[in-house]
Amino acid sequence: MPRFLALLRGINVGGRNKVAMADLRLIATDLGYTDVATYIQSGNLLFASEDEDAAGHARTLERRIAERLRVRPVVVVISAADLARALADNPFPHVSNPRIVHAAFAATEPTAAELAWIAAEVRRARANGSTDDAVVVGRTLYLLTPDGFGRSELAARLTAAAGPARNWATVTRLAAMLTGAR
Repeated sequence: MPRFLALLRGINVGGRNKVAMADLRLIATDLGYTDVATYIQSGNLLFASEDEDAAGHARTLERRIAERLRVRPVVVVISAADLARALADNPFPHVSNPRIVHAAFAATEPTAAELAWIAAEVRRARANGSTDDAVVVGRTLYLLTPDGFGRSELAARLTAAAGPARNWATVTRLAAMLTGAR
């Protein structure tokens, strides 16, 4: 049965939009998803479903979470195969610290205008002396923030317009969980 990862953005941050992972698991189970699990409190939901429509799962989860929990997070659902591709496509494989590489997952591939804006933001950051970098491959925005994600102006600007972001340690852990290597 196909396995998926739902990433929620905008929950459990700064005491706002609180969502208990037990509630999230219950919603997923009530929707008929199987092999349901969550990882840490940032909104990582793993599940299996015979329905292979990742975008449909995202819409359904967003609607059900809003109905039950009165919170409206952005939800991006990616398949196990898409997550494996994102792992393989990492443009920063040489970086040994997985906490300075982040991946932001979007529901769709960026437009040409969005790609141009991202490239301009990288140039702007570099012109201001930053060593941060950003690369888009498919639907994934990869960010390298050697001085820390929280201190990165580039990360703040780009992730404000991107999907849910996770550091590389979390991405690799979620991939292992999704393939059954729990």
